[in-house]
Amino acid sequence: MFVSDPAVPRRPRIQSRDEASILHADLDSFYASVEQRDQPWLRGKPVLVGGGVVLAASYEAKAFGVRTPMNAGQALRVCPHAVVVPPRMSAYAEASKAVFAIFHDTTPIVEGISIDEAFLDVGGLRRISGEPVDIARRLRERIRTEVGLPISVGIARNKFLAKVASAVAKPDGLRLVEPGGELDFLHPLPVERLWGVGKVTAATLHANNITRVGQLAELGEAHLRAILGPAAARHLFALSWARDPRRVETGKRRRSIGAQRALGRRHREPDEIAAYLDGLTDRLGRRLRAADRVCRTVVLRLRFDDFTRATRSHTLTDATDATTAIRQAAHRLLDTATPLIAERGITLIGLSLTNLDDADTMQLTLPLEPRADNTLDATLDDLRRRFGSAAVTRAALLDRGEGLSVPLLPD
Repeated sequence: MFVSDPAVPRRPRIQSRDEASILHADLDSFYASVEQRDQPWLRGKPVLVGGGVVLAASYEAKAFGVRTPMNAGQALRVCPHAVVVPPRMSAYAEASKAVFAIFHDTTPIVEGISIDEAFLDVGGLRRISGEPVDIARRLRERIRTEVGLPISVGIARNKFLAKVASAVAKPDGLRLVEPGGELDFLHPLPVERLWGVGKVTAATLHANNITRVGQLAELGEAHLRAILGPAAARHLFALSWARDPRRVETGKRRRSIGAQRALGRRHREPDEIAAYLDGLTDRLGRRLRAADRVCRTVVLRLRFDDFTRATRSHTLTDATDATTAIRQAAHRLLDTATPLIAERGITLIGLSLTNLDDADTMQLTLPLEPRADNTLDATLDDLRRRFGSAAVTRAALLDRGEGLSVPLLPD
């Protein structure tokens, strides 16, 4: 049984705030906005960022029904006059750093969700910086002026409502959910606005004539349980009444890391698939070591030509950050999935490392010496850090490339 350490203080959950002082700041169509900022001739035009798959679409393209991640061919059929531009991940990473510098200059309590969005707690800044809505206005203006990007901000008494408010405010807007007016704001919205309501859950709710958040709230948790099961019913019922006691947390570490590669719909030979898996393994190994983390579980994710998916996982005996150990586990999982790939084809391969822990907690093996810092992995990491990720690559990837590496928040 797990017993908490009484010496470690626990922050109490927020039961209720008197003021709306949590901000959710979300950059609008981030990749596409960076392209329109850097290439003025793209402004006002429908822009698609990506190659075979749309990674981002400007609001001009979204107006025609383009969504991410949509196949590029399908997107061009929907919006034939769209301008397709290749992604520039280094530009997006730099823009994200500049935006987060402004976040941290606004308040010390920042919880990054991804490279283009974050929660900010400004509850203690009234005497220094003014009302939360004034802080949000200045934040948006600074990001527009200093970084050149549009951003939408929602303000509410809890994180869930702040995120919904920023989504309602898009594009390039500001929305304050007044204390006491939360249900008037939330209940008319479609159920898809609730966290955890995807296509399957939405279809189930619609089949039971539940299309608005207010209808779900009025139904009651007991009736929801019969439709969705106990866990989902409890979660969605609480959100439908605007209950979310979570704090804005700083310094949270990832529970897992992952990477994937879209392969298109043409036939792929087994050695080609294995090469792509090696590329994902190398990439995740570098991230793991850069963050001083170790993993215990390796997860292989596959998407087939019929759009079905499969997941395979393997838990290692000892936690590790060694590329060789991760690669061996990944290839064993791929071997077990080879018959399915041959039968159904493959359009995407992904790899995730879970059950992460800090590297300094890893148990040493006899003769109890610390891990060497002159390993092959460390040498390759240093070369790639100094000269770029393509400076050293596997021979099997020479004509295939390493694929796109999406910029991420520091761990």
